[in-house]
Amino acid sequence: MSIKIALVTGANKGIGFEVARQLGQQGVTVLLGARTKASAEEAASKLQNEGFQAIGVQLEVTNANHISELVHFINSEYGRLDILVNNAGILVEAQGYEGDFLRDTFEVNTFAPFFLIEALLPLLLKSDAGRIVNQSSALGSIELIGTNEQVQKYATPAYSASKAALNMLTAYWAQSWKDTNLKINAAHPGIVRTQMGGDNAELSAEEGAKTAVRLATLPNDGPTGGFFYMDNQLPW
Repeated sequence: MSIKIALVTGANKGIGFEVARQLGQQGVTVLLGARTKASAEEAASKLQNEGFQAIGVQLEVTNANHISELVHFINSEYGRLDILVNNAGILVEAQGYEGDFLRDTFEVNTFAPFFLIEALLPLLLKSDAGRIVNQSSALGSIELIGTNEQVQKYATPAYSASKAALNMLTAYWAQSWKDTNLKINAAHPGIVRTQMGGDNAELSAEEGAKTAVRLATLPNDGPTGGFFYMDNQLPW
């Protein structure tokens, strides 16, 4: 198992693409998930041109058929999965969204990671050092919403609640699998210059990817069941 296999969701742009790139720089074979096959393959080709092992896979994270097909593909091609980074997410409340913003936000930010992890757990448990990273946010910290002015300024009901729920699932899974080689943590990327974070955010996508990459490549004595930003542990 010298070459690690990773799946990154929402990997065709922004933080997800940079997570995939930085994993590729470490010699990991990366599956880049995106809503359409074309966008996934386009992103993967960029990394291939940089000399990395990258494969584009179609994964609309709320599509059960996509999840089933991807599980079958990973099992048949590799027989295991070493790293899963649940990066795909939405924040629609501030954009004049006309749909059901609460349900739609939970579908992508909370329910999709749940069903994807449950489907991929058998393959992750076959790894010598399985790692799951759930891309969360400080905006989902129940403690920080009461103490941190920046969190108070940017928090929104659906997005913050969906990330708080994802944090609970992270802690739940970590406890459930604490006696295995699987490590499961949540990451706060920071406020990043992406479509979600805006052009005036303080961090580049490259910097915003670092926390997830660190957690995805933890050594055997690394933590599990935590919530991190860079090297700092955040309160739930």
